[in-house]
Amino acid sequence: MLRIGIVGTGGIAVAHAEGYRRFADQCEVVAVCDVVPGKAAERRGELGLPGARAYERLEDMLAAEQLDLVSVTTPPSTHAELAITALRAGVDVLVEKPMAPSLEECDAMIAAAAEHDRVLSVVAQNRFRDDMATLKEVLDSGLLGPVSHVQVSSAWWRGTAYYDLWWRGTWESEGGGCTLNHAIHHLDLALWMLGAPRAVTAVLTNAQHENAEVEDLSVAVLQYDRALAEVTSSVVHHGEEQAIVVQGRNARVSQPWSVAAESAAPNGFPTPGGDTARVAEIEALAAAHRPLEHQGHAGQIGDVLGAVRERRRPAIDGADGRRAVELVTAIYEAGIERRTVDLPLQPDDPYYRAGTLVERAPRFYAKTASVTDLPGAITVGAGADAAR
Repeated sequence: MLRIGIVGTGGIAVAHAEGYRRFADQCEVVAVCDVVPGKAAERRGELGLPGARAYERLEDMLAAEQLDLVSVTTPPSTHAELAITALRAGVDVLVEKPMAPSLEECDAMIAAAAEHDRVLSVVAQNRFRDDMATLKEVLDSGLLGPVSHVQVSSAWWRGTAYYDLWWRGTWESEGGGCTLNHAIHHLDLALWMLGAPRAVTAVLTNAQHENAEVEDLSVAVLQYDRALAEVTSSVVHHGEEQAIVVQGRNARVSQPWSVAAESAAPNGFPTPGGDTARVAEIEALAAAHRPLEHQGHAGQIGDVLGAVRERRRPAIDGADGRRAVELVTAIYEAGIERRTVDLPLQPDDPYYRAGTLVERAPRFYAKTASVTDLPGAITVGAGADAAR
């Protein structure tokens, strides 16, 4: 029976606690930790973990408990320090997205995992969704032909009070705005499905949240060898209509699910009805998708538990988490410096380092409130899993 600790008892800890409960025959959450005095003890009942022991310091929890795995569910600026502390203590780590605010911190986490021969996994729970798995299977089949254009809409909506929470809304504590903390879900999916782009251009703004330093809207263009991808990152979109649309040479497919395929008349114009055979072939492939046994956080937690037991690489490791942070970093660099940024980013790039965003990013507005907690449950966007 694997022994689990959860560090951070805010809203996203609920998804981790519930995920571990799905595998009660394999693991037990024996400890919870939160730096806010009394919060871990108070929240363990709400997390469905009344028997878990409560701590206020990770070091104390690691010293007192014989843990196999720790979930880090704290604000982004704390991820690296906490994860490295656990890894150096010989404990495997599952860390929430984003892995860390900087590539420098991501690399330190990866190095600690390698040095101590530990499993390090970064949450990218949307890879464990049937709709996204189906889209990936269709892309991998080659039925679309070479990809030409992709539209990624990471469309969320948040009221101004969202940024009143103490760690949100500043470059130093949150690490960024919607591009880092919301769109990283969709950026990870784009990397998973398409691979890394060779260059990025972007613009950033704060359109509606006058109580936050960070951006609440960005638009980026990712340049591949012969394809372009547009990524909109937002917390200003009413309806939260999130989508990924992939245009290939032979057909288009998207989630929410839709398929289209044109065929050409002798003059190059589309024929009525299009390529019905191609559409039918794609639909048949999608219909043959075998549903995942567990989705979202539970799906990833199940994989991580297997990786811990079998001492293997998890489906999503530190390198995967780093790639998503690298793409976000390139978007920020492109938007702030107003130029095209080539990938991969090099260690001598100023934006590789921790602290550069804090130094160079625009303060769109001053943060005007700082509360320790906000009432109400976390809600999710249309067709999406949990976000902070």
